[in-house]
Parts: sequence; structure tokens; C-alpha cells
Amino acid sequence: MTVTSQPSEARPETQRRMRREIGPIGILFTSVGIVIGSGWLFGALKGAEIAGPAALLSWLIGAIAILILGLNLAELGGMYAVAGGLVRFPHFAFGSMVGFASGWFFFLATVTVAPIETEAALTYASNFIPGLLQPGSSGNLTLLGLGVAAIVMFLFTILNVAGVRWMSEVNKYAVWWKIAIPLLTVIVLVVVSFHPGNFTAGGGFIPLGVQGIFIAVSTGGIVFAYTGFEGAVSFGAESRNPGRDIPLAVIGSMAIGFIIYIGLQIAFIAALQPSALSKGWSALQFKGSTLGPFAALAETLGLSWLAILLYIDAVVSPGGTGLLSLAAAARTIFALARNRYIPDFFAGLTTRGVPLTAIVLSFVLGLFVFLPFPGWGGLVGFISSAAVITYALVPLSVGALRLQEPDRPRPFRLPAASVLAPLGFIVANELILFASFAVVWKLIVAILIGFALLAISLATTPRDRRPSLDWDGARWLWPWLIGLLLISFLSSFDLKKAEVLFGVKVPLGWLGFGVDMAVMAIFAAVIYYLAMRVRLAPERATTYVRELTAEEAELPKTPAA
Repeated sequence: MTVTSQPSEARPETQRRMRREIGPIGILFTSVGIVIGSGWLFGALKGAEIAGPAALLSWLIGAIAILILGLNLAELGGMYAVAGGLVRFPHFAFGSMVGFASGWFFFLATVTVAPIETEAALTYASNFIPGLLQPGSSGNLTLLGLGVAAIVMFLFTILNVAGVRWMSEVNKYAVWWKIAIPLLTVIVLVVVSFHPGNFTAGGGFIPLGVQGIFIAVSTGGIVFAYTGFEGAVSFGAESRNPGRDIPLAVIGSMAIGFIIYIGLQIAFIAALQPSALSKGWSALQFKGSTLGPFAALAETLGLSWLAILLYIDAVVSPGGTGLLSLAAAARTIFALARNRYIPDFFAGLTTRGVPLTAIVLSFVLGLFVFLPFPGWGGLVGFISSAAVITYALVPLSVGALRLQEPDRPRPFRLPAASVLAPLGFIVANELILFASFAVVWKLIVAILIGFALLAISLATTPRDRRPSLDWDGARWLWPWLIGLLLISFLSSFDLKKAEVLFGVKVPLGWLGFGVDMAVMAIFAAVIYYLAMRVRLAPERATTYVRELTAEEAELPKTPAA
């Protein structure tokens, strides 16, 4: 909805607002468009390699975990329709320090997605366009590949700059395709090649043990595949009816994603030739599998027409997700700037209500991800954990804001919040545990870099412009991050049993499987209780809500359900 006191084209930049131009289908497809990306192209193979047929349970566990977190987010997204909401909600509840932490966590997750989705598309494309990947590598790009990747990222940027309406319209058509092709793939594979014996072959239904089921959730691309449901919340200030549409988009995108992903995993396992399992699931490999498992499987079965569709989809699906992820990263930068954690320059809007400088920064930083990093499988664990540590702050915010703003209308009200909010926080911590210490220590280092940047920003900002950091509201943050690192170090989920840190080989896995999960659950419950104790006073929280939402388009007026 546009403010009528002054045409948006004539507003000075400081008074410009984002436009409410996205309808219910557009906001739903914003989340669906991110959820269905490269995860479906590689997730079934990675899951099967780690957990065998029990990867089906991994998808179910991942769906339940993400659903709990998504329900928490649905309440907040409907209440506070602001750009970059995932960054703003913890700020409302716990103050500036936690707000910055949330923003940095989410930025780490989103700014890497567009490059990784681009890399996934080029991995499939390398089957018929030579020279994109380094020979014998795990997906590293050549100079030619880097050039093509940069061009793709630039196209994402142009579409984002064109405005949210254009981007939403482009995404609508892409999402219909992204839903149709995976469903077609499931149907065709089940009809053409279905070997029920595969579900017990290669060591049985759970060939790699129960632990493998949980490891696949975080490092097999399963959590990564489900991430993106929060995309609708990032566009809260641009939704026509956020109180109704955002909760539906969050929950609806997760339901669509689960149906597609579980069907793909079933079809993939059943379609494999039994001979491909002769060396076990962990050594699963067939011609062309590493450069595009579903397309390679279709070619093996003589389905050339399906393989062609899958190669096309390998551009459309990651491309659509990359487009929207770059937009989400830009809105995270915009929110950080509006909260005065980084220079105001990045909070600038064009006359069309587009955060241009934030989009350009996301594009530039995204290009660095293409430098010598591993391919899709190597970074999926890091991206998943960065997303989950952001999601972990959502149930904390729900619990705190229930106490701070109990009378604010909630278009979607989380049922049994006294149970599902702390449970959501515990679930998020368990998902981080499953990723293993090899991922968690790198994540913590990246987080520390963010705090160093905050310190530099504060040191170079005039005293009267510095935000209050609300240290009291963040007293639980430091014990939490330290505890995550320590419990991960002691856990059994790093199957290498040792990690080389700065040239020193460090033994891992002192806690047995199951014990580590129990320890993490107890630790998370204690942190949740501590966070509720040190939350901001209601007056302080309400002040932040008023200040930070006054600059956005109107809050939803939908009455509480």
C-alpha cells in the first residue's frame, strides 16, 4: 500500500518506503521459489550416500524440525510486516546486540546461496558445455566457469533492481516450472523403473546406522533443501496483506517442499539399478552421477527426453532460488543499515522502493564465494547451519514477545507456544549438532568476523549515531555460542574422529551417540530459560517496534485469529 501524502517518485530518499505490490500467490511463490532449488537436484543422492534408504526418515525428521521452526516464524511474520523480518524480530525482543547477531547469521546463510545455486546449475551444464569445471575437481569452476557465473549473478542483480513486482512476476512462472518438473520426474521414474528390493539392499534399510540418519539431515542437503520458507518474511514490507499471506506462505511452502522431496527420494532409490549398490550406499555411483544424478539416471534408463528437461530445470530451479536469495541477502543488509549496525548508505531506496546499494553489495560479496571453495556438497553443511542458527533465534523471540507484547494482534497465533517455542529452540540446536564440529567451528569463526566488523563500524561512527547495544538482553548469547562449539567438539557426529585446527590434530567425539543429543537438549533448555529472564523490558521492546516499523509500510491490520 502506497502512502498518499506524497507520491513515491517525488519523495526524498530518506522518506521512501517499499511498496506493497506482492499478492498472495506471489508471496507464497517467493518462499516456494527458494525452497525448490538445487536441493532437489542433488539432495536425494547425498542423502542416500549418507543414510541409504533410511534417508526417507531423514527427510521426515528434517520436515518436522523445520515445520516447528516455521510455525514460530509464521506468528512473527504476520505480526510485524517489515523488510528483513528475520533480522528485526530478535532486535525487538532482546535489543541491538542480538539483532545484529541475527542479521549477521542470516546474511551468512543468504549471501552464499545465490553463488552456490549458480554453481549447481553450471555443474549440470558442464555435461554438455565443456570447460566450466576443473577436471577431477569436486565442482570447482574454471576461469570460463567463473566468468559465466559472474554473468548469471549480474542477471540476478538486474532483475532485483528492476523492482519487486517484476521479480515476483518472473518468479511466478519459474516456480510453476520448478514444481512441475520434479513431480513429473517422480511419476516417470516410478512407472519406468521401480525396484522395491533397493530399500533393503546394500546392508538393509538402515545400512549406515541410526546416526547416519541424523547426519544426513544437516550435511546431506536435507535442511538446505527445506531452507527458504522464510523468504516470504523477508518481503514483509512488500506484501499486500502480510497478516494473512505470510503465515500461509511459510507453512504452504514447507508442505509443498516436503511432498516433492520425499517423492523424489523414493523415486531415486527405487529407480537405481541393483548393480549400482554392489559396493554399498556410501560408494553409490553411476555414470554421470556426480555431475547431475537425476539427469544421469534418466539417461541410464533411456529417457533422453526427461534428461533434456532435467538439464533445462538445472538452470531454472537454481536460477530462481539464486534470484530470490540475492534479494533476501540485500534486504538483510537493508535491515542491518536501518538498525544502524552498518552505514546508513546501505539503507538507501530508489524511487521504486528498491534497496539498490544493498543489492549491489550482495552481488559483489557473492562473487567472492566462487573463489576456490568446494562445490555444492562441500558448502551445503555450512549454509544449512548458518540458516538454522538464524532460525534458532525465532522461537526465542516468540517466547519473549509473548511476554513483552501480549496484546498485539497475532493474525496467526502459534498453538501451545509455551511448548513449541522452547522445543523449536532445542530442535534448532540439535540440527546444528548434527552438522559436526568440522562445520560448527568454521561457522563460529565467521560469526566472530561479523562481530569484529560491528566493532569497526561502531568505532568509526559518531557517538550520537551509535545504537545502544543492549548488553543485558544479550547475556545469554555468548554462553550459547561457546556451548555450541564445546558440545559439538565433544559430540559423536564428526565421523572423522579428529579435526586439524591450525595445523594441530585434535581428537573429537568424547560423548557417545545419544548422550551428546541429550546434553545439547538440556543445554538449549537452559539457554532458553536464561534468554527469557534477560529479555528487554516491555517498554523497551515496544519502543523498538515503534521506531523500526515506523519507517516501513503499514503494519498488518488483520484482527487476531
